[in-house]
Amino acid sequence: MSTQTKTKRPNTLLEIIFNIAVPSIILMKLSGDEYLGSVNALILALLFPLCYGLYDFIQNKSMNFISLLGFLSTLLTGGIGLFELDVQWLAIKEAAIPSVIGLVVLVSGFWGKPLIAKLLLNPMLFNLDLIYQTLTDRNKTDIFKAIIQRANHLLAMTFVFSATMNYLLAKWVVTSPAGTVEFNEQLGEMTLYSYPVIAIPSMVMLMAIMFYVVRSIMKLTDLKFEDILNAEK
Repeated sequence: MSTQTKTKRPNTLLEIIFNIAVPSIILMKLSGDEYLGSVNALILALLFPLCYGLYDFIQNKSMNFISLLGFLSTLLTGGIGLFELDVQWLAIKEAAIPSVIGLVVLVSGFWGKPLIAKLLLNPMLFNLDLIYQTLTDRNKTDIFKAIIQRANHLLAMTFVFSATMNYLLAKWVVTSPAGTVEFNEQLGEMTLYSYPVIAIPSMVMLMAIMFYVVRSIMKLTDLKFEDILNAEK
């Protein structure tokens, strides 16, 4: 009997509340001088994703590369606002983070350890022993590796999409100088818009990639979907 360490799945509702909803409301509604003021509102808004990131780190006892970049992104946003840098840096920062992730995904394929395999081929979800053994028996291992590489390239392309949309959204929404009430309000709007404009399409793309990989496994192995799942007996 084998034991596996289970990592807690991210709570999507909490992520939306702490990373998007609450910071957006604070920036858009409490940045006026009659409330918190632009600086205090920005600091308070940034504390929510920072605190949630710290909470998630404590819960999972680890912080992966993507989470680390998200944490860094929040700090950079605060730095741009607090030091009143040129607003152009916000658009560059918004595009840089997903670009770095996409580059890491692409390079991982050249190293022979495509990141998509770690994301999708989870031993807690799929019966990997059966899948790999069946692929070996049918001499389809090399074909499957090529499919995984293709899926990894598609994953990198989703981050290219994210980087492009992040840059365009920042340029379109945030036009006021950093350090002003208007900047905070527009930053809140950008954060709010990022979910339907960027996050949801990216999630749909990821689901399509997963569907492609699963269908390819079923086609190469002739196994049924319920067979490749690692269901508890």
